[in-house]
Amino acid sequence: MNGFEQYLGSCQRRIDSYLDQQLNNSLPQLNRLYDAMRYSVTGGGKRIRPVLTYASCEVFGTAESAVDVAAAAVELIHAYSLIHDDLPAMDDDDLRRGQPTCHRAFDEATAILAGDGLQALAFEWISQADHWQPATRLRMTAVLARAAGPQGMVGGQAIDLGAVGRQLDQNQLEDMHQRKTGALIRASVQLGALASEQADEQQLAALDTYARCVGLAFQVQDDILDVEGSTEVIGKNHGADAARGKPTFPALLGLEQAHQLARSLQDQAIAALAGFDQRADRLRQLARYIVERQF
Repeated sequence: MNGFEQYLGSCQRRIDSYLDQQLNNSLPQLNRLYDAMRYSVTGGGKRIRPVLTYASCEVFGTAESAVDVAAAAVELIHAYSLIHDDLPAMDDDDLRRGQPTCHRAFDEATAILAGDGLQALAFEWISQADHWQPATRLRMTAVLARAAGPQGMVGGQAIDLGAVGRQLDQNQLEDMHQRKTGALIRASVQLGALASEQADEQQLAALDTYARCVGLAFQVQDDILDVEGSTEVIGKNHGADAARGKPTFPALLGLEQAHQLARSLQDQAIAALAGFDQRADRLRQLARYIVERQF
């Protein structure tokens, strides 16, 4: 195991432990709701967004303990979005992370409420983290809200639903995914930097350029894996996007050009970090990992 794999595993274990400790319930009448929430959050996953939050904070020499709550909040928003994306009214998926989707494991109403609960908890956790200055908490809350809302994930999902069976050009496809997938990845990086309370506006802008490239590269690679991967490895139904008539980068560009686009975005992301020292190496490694991953 190389140094980056060890780092990735360490961050994954850290966020898993934090989420396990924090997602507790003291009211018996809410047991089923919390079971569904925990099922969706603690059921595996790459934890790329929290890892990006940790790596971004590391750029400024800040301890991981100072950013745990921000990393967890990002993962709660991500988990909520997956629950709702999988619902019959959305993508109608049966499999997520190699196990039944939340509405299959529980029921549709419980899944909707579990997603709603996770989203609300994300903002509650950040707003109550008193180790940051009030102005920092307010800005972080606004960053996360914009990423999760109509300008970000929700807007991207709305565009995605309206695009089924239609042909989008590359600019339209990139815009959709910069919202649906990229917005929360950008927020993950911004939250890590903001949590340090040391980043200036120029540094935040450079990190946002990095995150925009990484966010789009992540989706391009996801689209590639939907074609080249297997259900057992990627943890969700192989070829599902094509079966639904969804626009994807391989369908639009062809597989080879999709690979080239992912590599180009990786290079642009790393170039955006030119003004940072070796403390940004984890972000550089993450850019490569996101494009080279096989699940």
